[in-house]
Amino acid sequence: MTVASLVFPLFIYFVGVGVFCLKCKHLLLMLLSLEFVVLSLYLGLYLGMIVYGYEYYFVMVFLTISVCEGALGLSVLVSMIRSYGNDYFQSFSVLW
Repeated sequence: MTVASLVFPLFIYFVGVGVFCLKCKHLLLMLLSLEFVVLSLYLGLYLGMIVYGYEYYFVMVFLTISVCEGALGLSVLVSMIRSYGNDYFQSFSVLW
């Protein structure tokens, strides 16, 4: 493994966190950036398992939990769009 392949997931993580911090107006963009962060963590975990020669059971558990997290986020998005009509945070009276 080269150093570039180990630094790449860290770079992707910080890009996802940066987008999450900058695009806080739309719920859909925030959910997409969170999924981007989860995928970068998955890539880093997978590469770490390859480097140390561990088995991949924890990676599969992490992937399963991240899929459940994504489905939960999309269900919250759909319920909020049906209730309020859009995904802007300024229009939600619940959050203020």
